Amino acid sequence: MAPDTDLAFFTADTPNGQKVSIFLKEAGLVYEQFDLDLDRGDQHRPDFLKINPNGKIPAIVDWKNGVTVFESGAILSYLSSRTGCLLPATQAGNVAVQQWLHFQVGGIGPMLGQLWWFLHASKTGNAEAIQRYREQSLRLYQVVDTRLADSAFIASDHYSIADIAAFTWLRTWSELNLDIAPYSHVRRWLDVIAARPAVHAGLLANKPPSRAAAERPASGKG
Repeated sequence: MAPDTDLAFFTADTPNGQKVSIFLKEAGLVYEQFDLDLDRGDQHRPDFLKINPNGKIPAIVDWKNGVTVFESGAILSYLSSRTGCLLPATQAGNVAVQQWLHFQVGGIGPMLGQLWWFLHASKTGNAEAIQRYREQSLRLYQVVDTRLADSAFIASDHYSIADIAAFTWLRTWSELNLDIAPYSHVRRWLDVIAARPAVHAGLLANKPPSRAAAERPASGKG
């Protein structure tokens, strides 16, 4: 069967899925979205494993160029390069974006993700693990706060895919029972990112259809 669009997006409502959804809205790309039910195990189906052998979301298939990409950071980099959207004009700018993008992928995601697991998914509880991942998560908030004290956005004074990547994770502070009151620069930055129309649209589009409909503002029509 021929695809309906040039781009297929496989996702679920997680910070990593939200990253790509936000970029797709920022870039104004037309795409076909496939929502995977992770609790049901859709990510382990043979057809999806052909797209991502690691059985994780998100993933994209760029039918036009014959390219399949998994891992959220790689997808953001690929789409930014392909479209020119949020792509710095200089090599130095690109390096700055990539280093902070990798900082999120290698640090923020794993630490906050493990904290979420032990708080909300573990059946046995582990106070030592929760303490460790809470301390490491707050340390990373401090790193970002220090950076944002000197820069409007994470990689530079310009919004980039590094901001998208960090935002979807750092916005979960309440769900993770983290006190971010000391991090005034992070709080300012979170508000600035959240106010972007494409960010709101991307978060909403990445929700399962039933939840998205419940959270969509009323149109005002009778």
